Order: sequence, then structure tokens, then C-alpha cells
Amino acid sequence: MAELTETKRARGGLRIALISLVAVGMAMTGAGCSILPAETAPGAGSQGTASAGATAAPSTVPATPATTDMTPATGTEAFNPATEVSAMVTNGTVAKAVLEEKATGIAVAGELVVSGRKWISKEPLKFGTDYILSITSEDAGGNKTTSHSAFSTVAASHEADAWVYPAADSTVGVAQPLEFNFSEPVVNKEAVEKAITITSSTGQKGAFRWYSDTMVRYRAETYWPANSKLTVNMALFGTDLGNGMIYNANRAYEVNIGNKVVMEADATNKFVNIFVNDQLSKTFPASMGSDTFPSASGFMVLTADKQRFATFKASTIGLKPGDPGDYGSVDVEYATRLSNSGIFIHEATAFAIPYLGITNLSHGCIGLSHEGAGWVFENMRPGDLVHTVGTPNDTILPTDGFGDWNFAFADYASR
Repeated sequence: MAELTETKRARGGLRIALISLVAVGMAMTGAGCSILPAETAPGAGSQGTASAGATAAPSTVPATPATTDMTPATGTEAFNPATEVSAMVTNGTVAKAVLEEKATGIAVAGELVVSGRKWISKEPLKFGTDYILSITSEDAGGNKTTSHSAFSTVAASHEADAWVYPAADSTVGVAQPLEFNFSEPVVNKEAVEKAITITSSTGQKGAFRWYSDTMVRYRAETYWPANSKLTVNMALFGTDLGNGMIYNANRAYEVNIGNKVVMEADATNKFVNIFVNDQLSKTFPASMGSDTFPSASGFMVLTADKQRFATFKASTIGLKPGDPGDYGSVDVEYATRLSNSGIFIHEATAFAIPYLGITNLSHGCIGLSHEGAGWVFENMRPGDLVHTVGTPNDTILPTDGFGDWNFAFADYASR
């Protein structure tokens, strides 16, 4: 009986061992519990669970819709034609971009930047023109959306320009200031000055002086060096002059500087000396302004007004019949203008010829002989300098011709 009891005990132990082995096997396969992560279990990933025969649908994340931000926004009016037109796509790229004139369909060139997410215009627009910007964006899922911006540029009524003196490629004397005359009043003077770059071939610097809201000049501290060159770059396109007036173009040009020619006119001794490149070239007897009408003192610059034959009328300088000094009307030759108010270098009248070098008889002009006035007419050019001494009169007003050299350079710059 003892043997039988031991046998039963052995079989009972075997059953317990088998149960334990089954439990261990279940634990290793994960069946019936979640001890191991699902992705490490056999068949995980495509089925998602260990359930026999179960199949889950693949999951997809929808693409984030692309959005487009355009400059200018649709409905914008008076858009500055110099301002860049742009479109920026978020959550996508630019698939197509077209900027065109509404009326004609003429396209404006542009380019893609920022890895294809931004489009920018590469050409200036026109004044007073309607435009349409069309941008097609594409998101990560391939979905495309087209957006539009309709806008108009600054009207032609707010378009400004300027004329300049001296003209492009002209040759002038060493004393010629550069002059810019604007079609509209300039409020933003500093912005205009920054947009105009004047470069001398000798590296000489200068300064601007505003004589009015529409006229500014530029000169250097000393005369331009003889036979040098000035390069003028007017990068003004799109500049707001003020009051909504927008400049309409960029312009670059050159001005040539000729020989240094200076006339020293001595009213006391009644003669003129003319120096070419600092060497005395000519001396002529002269008759200058009388005691009643003395010549202006200081510096004047020859203008572009030359008249082989001219008629002077006393009424143009405010004289009336019966006034002392009224000379009515006289004809002269070789007249070269120095001031807007009527100061010329010219051949003296027949009455004054005998008094050249002896008496001052004119109404402020510099009267010379036929030879002297002819030499000036043929050989001196706009921008050459006349310096008058020995006269009690004041200098000319700065804008009565070019009286800019009567300012010390330290006092010249002004707005």
C-alpha cells in the first residue's frame, strides 16, 4: 500500500508540473494577458491585436490645406508701382503664378523663391493700371487651390518727374552746379537726396541745397577738376515725394567737365583777365556797371543762353520812358548771359566802345570789344566762372542764374 501511495503522489506532481508548463507557455505567447506590448507579439502591426482572423483598415492623415497670402491684397488702390508684388504659400508650394495687366493680359515677369513657397515680381509695374495676380497653390496631398488679387497702381495724376541741368553727356565748366527741377513739390527731401548719387571721377564730394520745394542744386566744396567726369544716378522710381506724389523713373547719366576757364573782371581798373587752366590766356579792356547801375560783385556762372545778335530793352530791367538811365532799346552782338535778371557779357554799343578801359557806362553788364566779346562767345561755355571785383554792389541772388559760389561750402547744404 505504501507503494501505491507513492505512485499517486508522483502522478499528482506530474499533473502540477504540466499545468505549470502550460501556464509558462501561455505567458510566453501572450495569450490571455497583455504582459508584452502588442507590437512585439506575433502578427502585430497589420492586425493590431492577437485575435485570430481580425484585419484593421490602414490609417491616413489628411494633408493640411495650403493657404496663400498675397501682397497687395485684393481691392488695393494706388499701389506703388515700384513695390514688389508677392505671394507666400503656407503648408504647400506655388504650382502656378500669373501677374498680368487686366486690360491687355500682358504678363509681368517673376520668380519662385523660398523653396518654391513664395513668388515675387521682377519687373516694375505701370502707373494707372489695373492688375490681377493669380496664384495656384498645392498642398502635400496634391490638392490645388487658386487665389486671386485684383488691384490698381498709383494714378497718372500722382506721377512725378523732373528735368535736370546740365543735360546728359553735355560738357560744362568747372563751376557748374547740378540742378534738379521736380514737377511736384518735394516734402520728403531727405529721401530724394538719398536716392540721387553723384560721383566724380576724381572722388570729389559735394552737398545739396534746396532753393524751393521743387528745385535743388548740388555743388562740391571747390570747383570740379578740369576734364573730369560726373556720373549721376537718380534711383528715384517709386520714391514718395510727399502728398501721395510718386516719382516715375530711374535715370543715370554723365556730365563732362571741360577746361577750367575763369574770367576775373575788375570794375575799378576796367579790364578782364581770362585764365585757362590757371594760366593767363586773354586780357581785354572793359566797361562795366556805372555808379548808378553798378555791376554785381562776387561769383557768377555762364549760362547756356548765347545770342549772336540780341536786342536789349530798358523795360526788362524796370526802366520806363523818362526814368534816369532809360536807354529804350539797343542792339548788341555776342551776348552771353550771366543772370536771369539781365546781366550779359556782350560787345559794347558803338557809343561805349571809345570808353572801354576808361569809364564804366553799362547798366551792370560787362561790355567788351568786338574781339573780346567774340572770344568769350566762341571759347567760353556754360559753367565757366566770372568773378567780379571792385564794385560796391551785392552779389546776385543765388537763383538769379548760378550764384551758388557766393556761399561758403560750410553754409551751402540746406533744406
